[in-house]
Amino acid sequence: MLNRWRWTIARKLALAITAIVLLCLGTMAWVTNLSLQRGFVSYLNQLQTQDLDQLRVLLEQRYRREGNFEWLRGRPRVLGDLVAEMQPQLQADAADERPPRGRPDGRRGPPRGEGPPRTDGSPGYGPPTYGHPAPPPRPRADPPPNRHDPVGFLSRISIVDADGRNLIGPPDFPPGIERDIKVDGQVVGRMRLLPLRQASGSDASAAGFLRDQLRNIVLLACALLGLAILAAIWLARHLLRPVAALRDVTAQLARGEFAARAPLLLRDELAELALHVNAMAEALQASEQQRRQQLADVSHELRTPLSVIRGEIEALQDGIRQADTQALASLHAEVLRLNQLVDDLHQLTMADAGDLQYDWQVVELAPLLQPLLLRYQSRARDRGLDLSWQLAPQPLRVRADAGRLTQVLINLLENSLRYTDSGGQIVLTLLPLGAQAEITLEDTAPGVPAGALGQLFERLYRVDAARTRERGGSGLGLAICRALVQAHGGEISASASVLGGVRMQLRLPLYTGG
Repeated sequence: MLNRWRWTIARKLALAITAIVLLCLGTMAWVTNLSLQRGFVSYLNQLQTQDLDQLRVLLEQRYRREGNFEWLRGRPRVLGDLVAEMQPQLQADAADERPPRGRPDGRRGPPRGEGPPRTDGSPGYGPPTYGHPAPPPRPRADPPPNRHDPVGFLSRISIVDADGRNLIGPPDFPPGIERDIKVDGQVVGRMRLLPLRQASGSDASAAGFLRDQLRNIVLLACALLGLAILAAIWLARHLLRPVAALRDVTAQLARGEFAARAPLLLRDELAELALHVNAMAEALQASEQQRRQQLADVSHELRTPLSVIRGEIEALQDGIRQADTQALASLHAEVLRLNQLVDDLHQLTMADAGDLQYDWQVVELAPLLQPLLLRYQSRARDRGLDLSWQLAPQPLRVRADAGRLTQVLINLLENSLRYTDSGGQIVLTLLPLGAQAEITLEDTAPGVPAGALGQLFERLYRVDAARTRERGGSGLGLAICRALVQAHGGEISASASVLGGVRMQLRLPLYTGG
């Protein structure tokens, strides 16, 4: 149950999208409502300004007839009559809202069979008579207060005469929209209109209009929010499908199932992640296969000297061989071979783990190579080989561990001495190559097949035709050389030599410091 209702990434993503959409919709609804109210109030104020100008014209006309404003002083009903005169449309609308007279069925005119009242004094209705005056119309009742003033136009007007005395409105009327009342170019009064601040409390129809608009906005926002929730759920599930696939693949890799691969469902960053996971799985699979192969090779390498030592000891125990100097020398050689293999494995393992210690210093290559080559020249002569070298005249300095670098050169020279046929030659050159120093070691036949050159630096690899176990070596020397050279920031490679053997190229970055 807990696993079912946990906060998965898909649910978090859907919730985050929903929250963002809700915030955006809420903000949009609030801003829209605020803008609608302000815009509506501004629209009403513009209309009221036009009404104020129309009322100013009526006041100027009445002033011309009366000669003063005494007819208006303290008489807001007179001002209401003027407002009613300038609003004929509102009066017509108000008349249309009243029910028609006379017909109970709602149609205009008297009922069928009825006419205007008889003129002979008898009751009832009859056909219209001719030659007699029609009865005077009934006077209309005054409309209720504010019938034609739905937004409180009259209550927001203040009028003063030319001397500043109040005609309509309180003396401390707040500032607003002002207009001068002019007659024949002379200011005879001033009128002021207090602008509307909000429409909700000024008119029921305006408040209803705003409520309807707000309700529509809220309903639209709710509908959009519902669609956004559905879209967020679908989008979260759609986007996180590759994540679920990656989760399953990584779980398989954690169980040691390195053959698992992640499917490429999309072409985005998750697809790149799936490619990286697949590459990691391939590397793990190759590493596992290499580990198993190395364990088998190490077991095989250890079994041979141990079997020889065991046979020698059993022969001594059974009295088949005498414990003489020759038997002890054979045992000693096998122990040395076993010790060399164990030391090489230990050193290579530490190099892979980065635990080898290095004494970094600036080393000049020519003085480092000279004594080493002189020492190996006598050994090469004893084997019937000719060792020669060519060193660059200018100083070539590198940042290196002199001991580890000497170990690399010894391994390369030992391989050449061990696997070059008698009568051959070995040539070493040291030359600058751009920002690198290049050490090249070439020997004569027998060489290495072209297909085996790329495998010489693999662990426990031997070329059966030339690198046989009888000539010694553990098959780890070149692998150790590559690890040490890479730790120095350099590179080492093998290729076919023009002399008929193998060409080893070692490149190290030159030291550029002071």
